[in-house]
Amino acid sequence: MADAGIKMIAQNRRARHDYDVKQTIECGIVLAGAEVKSLREGKAQLRESYARVESNEVWVMGLHISPWASATGWGAVDPDRRRKLLLHGKEIDELRRKTEQDSYTLVPLAMYFKDGRAKLELAVAKGRKTYDKRHAIAERDVAREAERDMSAARRRGR
Repeated sequence: MADAGIKMIAQNRRARHDYDVKQTIECGIVLAGAEVKSLREGKAQLRESYARVESNEVWVMGLHISPWASATGWGAVDPDRRRKLLLHGKEIDELRRKTEQDSYTLVPLAMYFKDGRAKLELAVAKGRKTYDKRHAIAERDVAREAERDMSAARRRGR
């Protein structure tokens, strides 16, 4: 996601620790005008959010978008309301199948603007147990240590 047309809004860094991500999907999100202005200021939190497939539509719940400071009266919306995600029918069917049959969870990983449009990176993931989390941390530490050793060996070889 380091393209020139992408501006990061929010990330759910904890999700990759708590879940084993199998697949990611980029999807659009239906927003009110004041919410878009709030997102341009970077006021969103993905920490407790999740997505669900309901009646051939995908909804994200728990996504908090703080109200825009200038939005009062009719322009103000509930910051914790559920929001519809924009996906193709085949993608929705695939997500429904994975969540119902294979017991996967839909977790938002990142929210960003791509060419001026708000996008959400949605992960199809399985929850990790505590011992799985420890194992993943140990693997990451071993890989990091091996990279340090290789780097030191390359420096010595010069």
